[in-house]
Amino acid sequence: MSTTIQSEIAVNPKATGNTLLSLRNVAKSFGRHPVLRDISLEIAEGEFLTILGESGSGKTTLLRIVAGFENATSGEIWMGGERLDSLPPYRRRVNTVFQNYALFPHLTVEENVSYGLRIARLPKEEIAARVEQLLALMKLTPYAQYKPAKISGGQQQRVALARALVNRPRLLLLDEPLSALDANLRRHMQVELKSLQREVGISFVFVTHDQEEAMVMSDRIALLRVGELEQVASPREIYSRPATAYTAQFIGHTNLLRGDVKDGIARCHGLAWRTGLRDGVGWFSLRPENIRVAGGAGSSVRFRGKILRQAFHGATELLQVESTDGLVLSVCLASRQNWQGELDLEFSPADAVPVRESQERN
Repeated sequence: MSTTIQSEIAVNPKATGNTLLSLRNVAKSFGRHPVLRDISLEIAEGEFLTILGESGSGKTTLLRIVAGFENATSGEIWMGGERLDSLPPYRRRVNTVFQNYALFPHLTVEENVSYGLRIARLPKEEIAARVEQLLALMKLTPYAQYKPAKISGGQQQRVALARALVNRPRLLLLDEPLSALDANLRRHMQVELKSLQREVGISFVFVTHDQEEAMVMSDRIALLRVGELEQVASPREIYSRPATAYTAQFIGHTNLLRGDVKDGIARCHGLAWRTGLRDGVGWFSLRPENIRVAGGAGSSVRFRGKILRQAFHGATELLQVESTDGLVLSVCLASRQNWQGELDLEFSPADAVPVRESQERN
């Protein structure tokens, strides 16, 4: 990634408060293999930031570096004016919730939550008060004397969260903690976890490969691609205004159009629309839901499409349509029984969002 692109996505983040954590040109290599390259990112007090990326993008490695379980090859990490990466893990006010929760099976829920406080030799009265408060917050009080094997997956996750939060960290790191849950429970826990973060008011850094999960929970999303930041933005912005072709295709579904631009007009097959791009080749992201059945007169881009395939998604259907000159597009329309044959369709020129072409990376 060029220095220009790196600075565009990392400087002046849309933070919700004062900066808590600052990553400055963090890089990590295992032998000759670079895993992270020049990561610069700021996380605000009270922010829910999701590090999103496919397998091998470096997201878990970045989390482990912040936690102190891995050392960066180069770069710095600062928290609240203090150099964090020079401290051992136990001296960082950072706690981690792992994918497998790492609960002690021989201890009760109450004993699991209190474990870190007992190791720190806090007064018994303070331990009892903190544990009682967290059990109540997590709705775990009735299960205080249960062993982990006797409670559900969602309850186990809440125990792991309570054990991390009882230490009063300034930052909580979560490494795909919902991946082991079934689909319905996972959706429920997404809402619950976001609500909890708002209630406790501390910063969460959440790692996932699930883009829908990232969209639901995050204040901002940091999209990693092969160890580099591709884009950092709010869920709404990263979806509606993707910076690159890779972002557009990774976040949701899109039609990626290659257009020849001349005199402010982009042309792709038989389609033409106005654009602010300079003359040359331009790339555009057109979301399926922004293509609609043609209505009255207007400045929309219109075309006729033959339905090739359709997939039912409940309230909507995803159609594959082919224009008269052979361009195949995905179209998302409201569900009905008689989408068939050919349709007159249209989209607004503003919905064809210009994106930078994504280069291959190794």
